[in-house]
Amino acid sequence: MTEFLTRAASAGGGSGPAGRAAIGLVFVGPPGAGKGTLAKTLQARAGMRHISPGDLLRQAVRDHTEYGRKALTYMRAGDLVPDEIVDAMIQAALAQAEGGSGWVLDGYPRTPAQAGLLDGFLASRGGTLNAVVYFEIGEDILLRRLTGRRLCPICGAIYHVDYRPPRSAGRCDLDGAELVARRDDAPDTALHRFRVYRAQTAPLIDHYRRRGLLLSVNAERPAEELYDMIWGSVRSRPATPLP
Repeated sequence: MTEFLTRAASAGGGSGPAGRAAIGLVFVGPPGAGKGTLAKTLQARAGMRHISPGDLLRQAVRDHTEYGRKALTYMRAGDLVPDEIVDAMIQAALAQAEGGSGWVLDGYPRTPAQAGLLDGFLASRGGTLNAVVYFEIGEDILLRRLTGRRLCPICGAIYHVDYRPPRSAGRCDLDGAELVARRDDAPDTALHRFRVYRAQTAPLIDHYRRRGLLLSVNAERPAEELYDMIWGSVRSRPATPLP
């Protein structure tokens, strides 16, 4: 952690191209609510950096980085990767995103403690938050989304048997690999994850609501409608300086 903070302190400022202020967003919601899809759309259309703890961990493991080697030890044992590793990787990604159009944190922070750490890091670098987008979705809709998901084990592309099926049944459009269902998306596991999320994240939602940063959206709406609503709202919001 100390090594990272030393490197991060030497990075550039937090404004986008030609001095335009970068947009900072946090996406909060249960697995399967569509956070990743919207974050990738913002990355493609607005040039914002999509930062996801899961993506960072998988990339670190593939690249055999120091964080990846540490994380893999826990992952192989079936344990959660400690917050210290995840926090450091998120901060490194945010530092790398400085000077661009902005960033979207997808699935982080998950707890008030992580929210406080994020606030402190951004404040130390003159960063701001424009909004915390809360993806609200019913349990029945979420379960249908999760249990129908299929993943390419080679490239990581995500499909759905109903909403986004591959061109050839059971095969990835990009590399032809056989698609798999994640263990986390099994019905019993998905319901458990949803309930744990509800219990752990409620204080985080209240934290951002009190600060006037929360933007609640109906995650059951089509992705295109959500994109237009979120993008229109955050562009009109002034960024909030952090304490």
